[in-house]
Amino acid sequence: MRKVLALLVVTLFVTSLLGARPVKAEETLTVYSYESIEGWMKEIIPIFEKEYGVKVRLVTFGDAGEVLSKLIIEKNNPQADVVVGIDNSYLQKALQADILIPYKPENAKYIPEWIIKDFDPTFHLTPYDYGAIAIVYKKDVVKNPPKTFEDLTKPEWKGKLIVENPLTSSTGMAFFLWTIGVYGDKWPYYWEKLKQNDVIIVKGWGAGWEMWDKNQAPLFVSYATDPAYSACNYNDTSIGAIFLNDTAYVQIEGAGIVKGTKHLELAKEFINFLISKTAQEKLPLNQWMYPVNKEVKLPACFSYALNVSSAKVITIPSEELAKNTDKWLKEWRALMVEGKKPEEISPTPTSTAPNTNKTESSSSTGSSICGPGLIVGLAIVPLLLRRRP
Repeated sequence: MRKVLALLVVTLFVTSLLGARPVKAEETLTVYSYESIEGWMKEIIPIFEKEYGVKVRLVTFGDAGEVLSKLIIEKNNPQADVVVGIDNSYLQKALQADILIPYKPENAKYIPEWIIKDFDPTFHLTPYDYGAIAIVYKKDVVKNPPKTFEDLTKPEWKGKLIVENPLTSSTGMAFFLWTIGVYGDKWPYYWEKLKQNDVIIVKGWGAGWEMWDKNQAPLFVSYATDPAYSACNYNDTSIGAIFLNDTAYVQIEGAGIVKGTKHLELAKEFINFLISKTAQEKLPLNQWMYPVNKEVKLPACFSYALNVSSAKVITIPSEELAKNTDKWLKEWRALMVEGKKPEEISPTPTSTAPNTNKTESSSSTGSSICGPGLIVGLAIVPLLLRRRP
């Protein structure tokens, strides 16, 4: 009898094993982005994980430029599935590196056509937010702010302007391209004037914000939404922002699927999710940029932001960026880091010229060390106080 019972138990055990359904391991999506995006990601990733029953691993680097460099290094052995935060300044470099899979998400219908047209109609990168670069200042410190690029080169602003390094910061790159859009091939002569006027150059937006917030310099290259940030969070309307020469350079950020991903379908769902109303509603008060989803209503305090429609938007054609970006950056390094003169750089003439569009209804777009043009703060880790690439 005992043998029969034992045999019965073994039989039931084996049967249960054979009939059991295999347990599927939880799928993990790896997302690369810059450090200061964490505020937005912490709000939306749990929603995505719950909806799809997956895990999202967010891996951050200091700046969008560092993110792109990492992806290029890993091109033959990709470790990421999705990248978030490549803007129009780095778009062409990303496309030339051939590290992205084109994918037009279903939610693309909510993105205004002018943003798609001015960013990436091929959808290697899907736009998820946009904003404009501006010079910010504190109204109680700066009574008569500069109005033009040339004003920044005057003695009264000597050593008083903080600019991010275009080699390491997408914000700095956007400002650099803004000057090229305004000055064309004469940009090295303008930057030489900035250098002679002791412009302060920092690694990234976080390091620059820290210096500016501590009143180490009164002018800072930042964003037109900074006054809104101050009003929203501190009920403080003392921050001002200006568009130089009544022009604005619009920065558009995008997300894309990394070529070689092992989770293609999940990556597609994540791109769709980023531009959904659910995710986009949480963007303005974390990213301090404008959501691309036109169904999202902006917070009331965004009325304090400097309105892009008040300026002529500067754009540089994508073909010009693809052709000249690397050359421009090499020339900038030679001028600002190696100490060469504009005449020594001898930039090859290009067709780049100020390309301006007056925006109507968004239908067209477009520890410091003092010394001449010294680059400082290269070892400072960008602050995570706010989102900035």
